Amino acid sequence: MEPNITYQKHTLSSEILIALYKNMLKPRLIEEKMLILLRQGKISKWFSGIGQEAISVGVTMALRPEEYILPMHRNLGVFTTREIPLHRLFSQWQGKANGFTKGRDRSFHFGTQEYNIVGMISHLGPQFGVADGIALASKLKNKQQVTAVFTGEGGTSEGDIHEALNVASVWELPVLFCIENNGYGLSTPTHEQYRCKDLADRALGYGMESHIIDGNNVIEVYSKISEITASMRSNPRPVLIEFKTFRMRGHEEASGTKYVPQELMDTWAAKDPIDNFRSYLIANEILSEKQDAIFKAQYKAEIDTDLVATNAESLIIASESDELNDVFQKFEYQEFAENNKTKELRLIDAISEGLKQSMEQHDDLVIMGQDVAEYGGVFKITDGFVEQFGKDRVRNTPICESAIIEAAMGLSIAGIKSVVELQFGDFITSGFNPVVNYLAKAHYRWNQNADIVLRMPCGAGVAAGPFHSQTNEAWFTKTPGLKVIYPAFPKDAKGLLATAINDPNPVLFFEHKALYRSIRQEVPTDYFTIPFGKAARLREGEAITVIAFGAAVHWALNALDKHPNISADMIDLRSLQPLDTETIFASAKKTGKVIILQEDSLFGGIASDISALLMENCFEFLDAPVKRVASMETPIPFINQLEDQYLSRDRFEGELLKLLDY
Repeated sequence: MEPNITYQKHTLSSEILIALYKNMLKPRLIEEKMLILLRQGKISKWFSGIGQEAISVGVTMALRPEEYILPMHRNLGVFTTREIPLHRLFSQWQGKANGFTKGRDRSFHFGTQEYNIVGMISHLGPQFGVADGIALASKLKNKQQVTAVFTGEGGTSEGDIHEALNVASVWELPVLFCIENNGYGLSTPTHEQYRCKDLADRALGYGMESHIIDGNNVIEVYSKISEITASMRSNPRPVLIEFKTFRMRGHEEASGTKYVPQELMDTWAAKDPIDNFRSYLIANEILSEKQDAIFKAQYKAEIDTDLVATNAESLIIASESDELNDVFQKFEYQEFAENNKTKELRLIDAISEGLKQSMEQHDDLVIMGQDVAEYGGVFKITDGFVEQFGKDRVRNTPICESAIIEAAMGLSIAGIKSVVELQFGDFITSGFNPVVNYLAKAHYRWNQNADIVLRMPCGAGVAAGPFHSQTNEAWFTKTPGLKVIYPAFPKDAKGLLATAINDPNPVLFFEHKALYRSIRQEVPTDYFTIPFGKAARLREGEAITVIAFGAAVHWALNALDKHPNISADMIDLRSLQPLDTETIFASAKKTGKVIILQEDSLFGGIASDISALLMENCFEFLDAPVKRVASMETPIPFINQLEDQYLSRDRFEGELLKLLDY
């Protein structure tokens, strides 16, 4: 038959043309087999890329094997063109141990460093920000590599996409942003997704180069992407590509295509990228019918053989220890002992010094955040860092918390540590999704760590109002895969920050703003570390256990100073996740009474979990109910008299005395 796609004049060799065809044919035949297995109930779900193979294959062949690709649901051709063994893909889709996620995630929700592929998460948008980070690492290491990332036209409505495009443009990152415009986001047509004529037009708003490519024409895809990526390697910059294509099957098989007019289906069926390319190759005597039959037979045999091998694999045996051990990357704590020389530092100075010494310790550590460069951050913690470490490593960011946290994830994938300063801990809400859904789950899902520290200036007591005063640690102690550290003293802050940066896992490091310039302490001058999961016992006593963290430690100490006759065990948690339950339980068993003071409001706070742990593990040793003291169940008010009323600070003393009298 005559092709319905016009293949432009080109200089591609017959070998490349045949490779393009074979690389499209293989995922098509796999998909056809998977659709049969889906109907048989042997796989649970399938997102079809039938009709879009030319994009995945053309882009993957245009990139070098060492260059990262971040594909989506419909990019099976990326995985097969990178020559991932089929039995491993089949194992992944069936939830077998030989897959990439040990049965913990499905379909294409996985990555593999072996093949330089980083799979998606269901939230779609974070992929673009992660690609920014990988490309930034390439630029910092002068690798002259391109990073390619995919999304659909529906995904471009997500805010993360816009943030990542902006960051890539501002930082001139070599990212190839690939939008597969296939007509529908599930059932929502393009005219309900955006109003511009072409998605490529959006690039103008970011000062970014863009191109529109016929996504069903594999010669056009491969040739143009090869030309563009070659230019990007020598002249690093982001490029936005809109591939015009169509989704011939449902968003996933269960959703069907009844919402699509039949005329539209017929039009695009005639533009099938494989059928048309086969006709072109045969007409030009590059491919024969006999060769084509051989290729199909070879792939079908490979598919059947690997399916048999996968089916023979045993099912995953649930192991509680395996599950728990894979939440975090194993971290061998290395102690750097304190030196004898000390100097008096404020909390803010200790954090700055600890951060600076970590930058010296890790010569590729990157700091990112709003105003952290020449301005030194709003609290001046990174003041002078640009002069010492340069703007590559101390990076001002646009106001886009999601994209920057995602970029940090990309840096980690590429082997670079980073520290992200949230200007205020409250602003983490604008980057909440990548923290709890990407950073926290990456190692558990596919053995990829997130080597990131998020610095969280937090807390009330400075009349900053509802959006600059929260202490929101409980959002993150609740999420498996995150470590949460909350020092109350300069020495702890410096030593724990060093450990946080050494730890290859995501750490949220809370710094109370009201303590920055009000608390002073003698601090060792050299680099040193303090282990996580070890509380500090500040005072020894027999009558009651007082547990606190952050500014609440100082509130509790002030109350105890007013009552020197109270024999109290005073415990500063320092580390909330991991939590030092051994010290907590030992103290409770000794004193028989426990009071927990937190700055956050009561319900759902970490004090509630500590109380529950004590009741479950120490009940027979307790002489009174565990008492929690926390702030009011309201947002944090601005004016001093309302903020004073809100805080748990002034209620602690009375509750302490009542519990002692119980």
